[in-house]
Amino acid sequence: MRDGSQDAPESAQIYVECEDHEAPSQDGTPQLSAPAAATAVALGLATAACGGGSSSSGGGATGGAPTGGGGTPPPVILKPETDAQAARFILRAAIAASPGAISQIKADGYEPWLDSQMALGNDQTAAQFFSSRGYDRIDGNRHFDRSGPADNMIWSQLMRGNSSVRKRAALALSEFFVVSLNSVNITWRSPAMGAYWDILNQHAFGNFRDLIEDITLNPAMGVFLNTRGNRKADARSGRVPDENFGREVMQLFSIGLYELNADGTLRAGPNGDPIETYDNDDVTGIAKAFTGYDYDYTGISSTPDPNNGNRQIPDPDYARQAMTADPSKWRRPRSESYHSDEEKTFLGVTIPASTGAAETLRITLDTLFNHPNVGPFFGKQMIQRLVTSNPSPAYVQRVASVFDNNGSGTRGDLRAVFKAILLDDEALAESGLTDQRFGKLREPMIRFAQWGRTFGANSASADWTVGNLSDSSNRLGQAPLRSPSVFNFFRPGYVPLNSQAAANDLIAPEFQIVNESTVATYVNFMERSVDNRGYWVRDVKAPYTEELKIAHDAPALLDRLDLLLTGQQLNSNTRDTILAALNDQAVAETDDDETKLRRIHIAVLLVMVSNDYLVQK
Repeated sequence: MRDGSQDAPESAQIYVECEDHEAPSQDGTPQLSAPAAATAVALGLATAACGGGSSSSGGGATGGAPTGGGGTPPPVILKPETDAQAARFILRAAIAASPGAISQIKADGYEPWLDSQMALGNDQTAAQFFSSRGYDRIDGNRHFDRSGPADNMIWSQLMRGNSSVRKRAALALSEFFVVSLNSVNITWRSPAMGAYWDILNQHAFGNFRDLIEDITLNPAMGVFLNTRGNRKADARSGRVPDENFGREVMQLFSIGLYELNADGTLRAGPNGDPIETYDNDDVTGIAKAFTGYDYDYTGISSTPDPNNGNRQIPDPDYARQAMTADPSKWRRPRSESYHSDEEKTFLGVTIPASTGAAETLRITLDTLFNHPNVGPFFGKQMIQRLVTSNPSPAYVQRVASVFDNNGSGTRGDLRAVFKAILLDDEALAESGLTDQRFGKLREPMIRFAQWGRTFGANSASADWTVGNLSDSSNRLGQAPLRSPSVFNFFRPGYVPLNSQAAANDLIAPEFQIVNESTVATYVNFMERSVDNRGYWVRDVKAPYTEELKIAHDAPALLDRLDLLLTGQQLNSNTRDTILAALNDQAVAETDDDETKLRRIHIAVLLVMVSNDYLVQK
């Protein structure tokens, strides 16, 4: 099927093959160069996943129950007592931490700070970015045929702006309701993806039911999973409705493959086997509900292609407007609807024959939205994206219960759900720092976005021409909005083969995109990005304004980076290794900026490739 979309069991996933080996020694000798130190520190990541070296910040698992799972809950934590506690909370809720935000959250408390951040709108939408940079114009630049503007837009969104909490939630949602720029091959593909991103931002703290409807009707999703142009059955030609979106909206975007208990664990059938949530008849039935949709050309005009006068280029808003089932609004209006007027039966619901497209969609999405699986299925994956890969069943159940009822009788309140995830005692407990079952691997795109925000990166051209960083051989190895398939960059239940995680019955989703090669590539990419020499990010550079003020004081510089990048997770061995590399080059307060920047670049790189940073607690 398109984009690798298929009902693949977890056992069919691609696993990281690992050899038995030791982590490179980190002896902290002063002669250690920055690249060598970076490689030494970073290679511990791959070996930790494969059962090798570990750090006190969660390199390997030792077993035992996750924290916060049942029993008498600890007292509610209202405010962080330390800068480190504040920073760790911010680094889960947002993309990057700052001294100002740390001070504010210590003064206000967790929930008031989170409320104030959630209230912020997106200060510049994707549509506004495209318009401001001339990407909507039909001219010789041919932006209507390019995907690059969408890459520029998303990095601009993640690295700048005042709505970091909203954008962090939207990014997590983009890994649940997946649409990939790799496969949206239409005119104005970048604005189409921008509209998708704007929907995620708009509804990040709204209601799940509104979000899933707008995502369903988004043109980028319509192209990605074949809803756009999906027609009713035709007995004469043998045509049947395309099942791609119908299957994935159940499997991936709402209820999952198997029935779940409220705590996210599998419900057992009579013989102890998992109970499937749907079968092929359900797929066939629900596929009919998503027929008859195409682009809405209301108010859309066209302009001749500058290089081909015989080709008409429509205005970009056609790729932004919600799809329609009204044939009169299509590019070539028709009297006949393509929506199936047959009876539609799925998930225990029957939609009568001749029910219109709008009412069919309402019933269909209401059926999915009200399924008891949605709360634990969605809630657990959001916990995994923001807090920890292995939440306790009790944690999942608490979040799922908030999805079911926000305390005021409302189901699907995403603001309440994200607050429940971030403010849960299991997320805030200090015991998570030493519990090696707690935490998650930071995704490469999160690390790079955090670097940009932390150090004030800006675009020299204002276009944010970062480009597609997906290539794992010479770039970052991950790019937002560019998942290789509808199954995201990794599966939520992935377990690295021959790893400590597997031995301790743990999952490690992000490790599906990690191996010894990608670890080394990440080090190389960050080395060139941190010191503003990277080819792929030559337009985006960080000034390190605040770091320059303390570059002569290596311990103070490292303290600042440890707080802002890791929430003070660096252990003593890692700190000693990094300080040794920094002290290898003497820097005085009176030295020029170039000398100081060399030390800053070394410090930032070594922190950002260390296990203690890569595994977020």
